[in-house]
Amino acid sequence: MGYTNSFGVFQAYYMSHQLQHETPDRIAWIGSLQNFLIFASGAIGGPLFDRYGAKVMYPASVLYALAVMLTSLCTQYWHFMLAQGVLTGIADGLLMFPAMSAMTHYFNKKRGAAMGLAIAGSSLGGVVFPIALGKMLTESDIGFGWSIRICGFVMIPILIFSCLTVKARLPPRKTSFFLPSAFKNILYDTLLASIFCLLIGMFVPLIFIPTYAIQHGVDPTLASYLVAILNGASVFGRILPGIAADRFGRLNVLAAMGAGTGVLVLVWPRVGGTAGIVVFSVFFGFTSGAIVSGATVALSMCPDSLEDMGTWMGQGMAIASLAALVGPPVTGALVERFGGFTEVSVFGGVFTLVGAALAVVSKIRTPQGVWGRV
Repeated sequence: MGYTNSFGVFQAYYMSHQLQHETPDRIAWIGSLQNFLIFASGAIGGPLFDRYGAKVMYPASVLYALAVMLTSLCTQYWHFMLAQGVLTGIADGLLMFPAMSAMTHYFNKKRGAAMGLAIAGSSLGGVVFPIALGKMLTESDIGFGWSIRICGFVMIPILIFSCLTVKARLPPRKTSFFLPSAFKNILYDTLLASIFCLLIGMFVPLIFIPTYAIQHGVDPTLASYLVAILNGASVFGRILPGIAADRFGRLNVLAAMGAGTGVLVLVWPRVGGTAGIVVFSVFFGFTSGAIVSGATVALSMCPDSLEDMGTWMGQGMAIASLAALVGPPVTGALVERFGGFTEVSVFGGVFTLVGAALAVVSKIRTPQGVWGRV
């Protein structure tokens, strides 16, 4: 996911190059569709993992590499939408959910720390790829096509390594492909509503922070590095809160990090100057990083059987993925309509705070209750 976490760099680059004739919200639809399909494809990837194990990652890896190479050939809006939006999103989701589901087979008490550490890998990629892309796209004569192909060649050995090492510990599940009965679980439903709201707010600065920085006088090269800085802070935001979740409660930490993210999104338009924007990126990267890892760990509390884990997580995140489809285009439309980020911050911040509140409400459905360490 490190490559897909770099879309903020693409957003800023497309606005001044291949897609300069398009509005910000139309360009944002590419990243929005990509993020939507990453999570939505879990509805297929999760059940496939429960039935066939990690072998589902083999064709997904081929599709991912193909999608990146096809993106390097894109010149028109619909090209980018299909290659970077649709193909990359589907392939990423079919890789991510089997890997996350496999983690739950091996860890219980330390599941938060384990999954946080694993998901932090996407943040590390989110540091490397924005810096590399920023250098190649703005400070070299390599060109767009070969810049993307180089990224693809870097990914291929990593994809091969993942296919060889990710394994399911439990035998395949032989029951129905989907498990609609999961939605009768009130804790599960409340968590899905919480994650939906949290993701809407989280994606707002994640995609638009380079654009915001450039509008506020930050050098375009440094603006592209902000995504790397944000993702670098996200490494710690996924590991440290994951460790804390095992000790203080998974829902408690999810709610706290969601509230912190909401406050940061609300104050975002008040941040000015290069130093201020960099500091904001660090704090936002830390708190928002905990949302991604915290959401998956929270959902892992719901199923009764580990053999159903992939399906429960995949179905759930597919529902929550609608946030990724709605959030960035609405944000882009608000930027286009008002020419600033005040309305954007209110939109994202309020949704994020509601998501944090719903994480607290979900504790009612646990044996420990609202005040419990859960």
